[in-house]
Amino acid sequence: MKNIRQIGAIMTIILSLVTACSKAQRPAGDEKVSLSGKKVLIVYLSRTNNTKAIAQIIQTKVGGTLVSLELVNPYPQNYQTIVQQVANENASGFLPPLKTKIDGIGQYDIIFLGFPTWGMQLPPPMKSFLKQYDLSGKTIVPFNTNAGYGIGSTFATVKELAPKSRVLDGFTTKGGIERDGIQFVMEGEKATLVTNEVGAWLKKLGLVN
Repeated sequence: MKNIRQIGAIMTIILSLVTACSKAQRPAGDEKVSLSGKKVLIVYLSRTNNTKAIAQIIQTKVGGTLVSLELVNPYPQNYQTIVQQVANENASGFLPPLKTKIDGIGQYDIIFLGFPTWGMQLPPPMKSFLKQYDLSGKTIVPFNTNAGYGIGSTFATVKELAPKSRVLDGFTTKGGIERDGIQFVMEGEKATLVTNEVGAWLKKLGLVN
């Protein structure tokens, strides 16, 4: 009888360990999040206003405070010039100082981060934001626009720069192609399509019904 009890105790311990390991290995993005009682902040960087349009769509669906990231020294308007400047900043690790100041960021529970893909990387101003503010314990929800080449290392860098935050599965869509003179595209059928895609994404995350 004693042996049976000992075996039962051992089996219980093993089962607990297996369950714990299973939970630890489950990606954070697979778990749904509730907005109930949560304060939402939507921070975005947008040069051609495509990412801004996504940020506004998100705000209409979940509410929250919308904030545009602006720099102390704005980037030049010329496309080739900004491409070279951003490449130099990425190579040197330079973090451009932000003009935007967010007071009381600690009050927010869920932070949406929106940005374009620049040189297949996270734009330096967004790196500045993640370095400047302590987002420990917060839920981060990234969203992205790109010229057709995808997210690159952007989402991975968000996770790297916010190691104490919970980063959910992000959203991405094709925006403008500034290199080819194609700027704002989030209008007409494209706007309708993206609005529906954003809604489906937020529903999958459990952020809307």
